[in-house]
Amino acid sequence: MGLYSSVQSTHAVRRTKPCLICRPAKRLDAIQLIEGCAKLQAAARHLGMGDSPTLDIEHFPQSWLAGAPYIDRGTQSCSLTKDIQMIKARGYATKHSFSGLKPFDFEREEAGAKEVEIEVLFCGVCHSDIHQARNEWHNTVYPSVPGHEVVGRVTKVGQAVSLHHVGDLVGVGCMIDSCRQCQPCKSGEENYCEGPNSWLATYNGPMVPASMAPEGVNSYGRSNTFGGYSNVLVVKEDFVLKIPKALKPEVAAPILCAGVTTYSAMKQFKVTAGQKVGIVGFGGLGNMAAKIAKALGAEVIVFTSTPEKVEEAKKLGFHAVVENDKEALKKLKSSFDFILSTVPQKHDINPFILLLKRDCTIVVCGALEPMASVNNMELAAHRKRVTGSLIGSIADTQEILDFCAKHAIGPDVELINIEDINSAYDKIESGDVRFRYVIDMSSINKGSSH
Repeated sequence: MGLYSSVQSTHAVRRTKPCLICRPAKRLDAIQLIEGCAKLQAAARHLGMGDSPTLDIEHFPQSWLAGAPYIDRGTQSCSLTKDIQMIKARGYATKHSFSGLKPFDFEREEAGAKEVEIEVLFCGVCHSDIHQARNEWHNTVYPSVPGHEVVGRVTKVGQAVSLHHVGDLVGVGCMIDSCRQCQPCKSGEENYCEGPNSWLATYNGPMVPASMAPEGVNSYGRSNTFGGYSNVLVVKEDFVLKIPKALKPEVAAPILCAGVTTYSAMKQFKVTAGQKVGIVGFGGLGNMAAKIAKALGAEVIVFTSTPEKVEEAKKLGFHAVVENDKEALKKLKSSFDFILSTVPQKHDINPFILLLKRDCTIVVCGALEPMASVNNMELAAHRKRVTGSLIGSIADTQEILDFCAKHAIGPDVELINIEDINSAYDKIESGDVRFRYVIDMSSINKGSSH
């Protein structure tokens, strides 16, 4: 019996979706609120109501018009009300930064017209999961159900879905929606969405919460999302990836974050065959980055703070250097075409800037926090660049999945059960793990809920 079959019971609830311009306002009526409101159009699209350039009463399903849209005369706000089918789900969540993850029962909305329901088979454990669960970025929405390296099987599709079919093996990465209206979204770079709430993350809700958005806008109608440490996901069809048959599903999972995060940076800065590429850090991201760079035809040198990883890198065919070996670094000065830092915490990149050739770039893709200051004299004197890169687009993600399948590469993974997630976090934090943990989500049905 599949995981989903044990939790597929549904029931209807009445959900009120707030209009995105629900603010104390001048005297308005429902039609005025709907017509020409780009923000409400985005909300309507999110609710599966189409992409009409203009919205008025006639565009809304008759079932909605009985009670909504309406004005609450006391608050001068409007909202849209609809009966929505809910499905039961089980995950692992933490409710505080200081507590571990525990079984957690919750509900998801059943798949809409352009959505698919997915039985989760495997979910990679990303260092971001730890940062988020422990509120190390000071933006966590609790309860937190992490997980954005998800591989599963489609169990249901909405009536307007055309990209996927029941039974397909699919993946879900870091994003499950975006504003679709800004220039980055229109050019296929949803990961740089400039909408009022940026992109909608697979867990932890919008990247820019309503409290930080212009006029308190929440264009997705929800402040939290629950990720892949669960038995079922419901996702817009165009944010769902196809897993190539040549990839084992548990190996494909980390590619949805670690793979695309490193590939996207290399693609942007045109890493090609014959170049000399440095990879700083040899954990989950670094392992994947080194393999991708090698498959692109580059000469790869790995920099690690852990002497034990030098031998591991050699076994995989990479030359490795301990990053505090000053003599080794001196011999490599001004010799690299590209360097990618995959270290997930604040660190000093100045020693690696010295290793770049003139007009070349070091990209920081692991750390998402203030970094140590850099010596701008070294940058200016040789026109070197330091920049960042954030995950990758949906197109980039499909590209790297296909690339890994073609070149028979993938992360080195270790399968764990979901009940071992807290000890896995501790091992990752202490550096006592080699590369990527992947959760076998068939273990989710064990244990009691909280």
